Amino acid sequence: MQHIVSGYRGLSLLVNLNWDRILYLATILVALLAGGFIGSL
Repeated sequence: MQHIVSGYRGLSLLVNLNWDRILYLATILVALLAGGFIGSL
């Protein structure tokens, strides 16, 4: 159980340190999907 909790803490730390990069990648992905949708009309 402690191993799971420490793994969760590590993952939480990575997300907290890199949330701006995750948001940046998500924004690009949404823009590409929207462009593909509009281009297919």
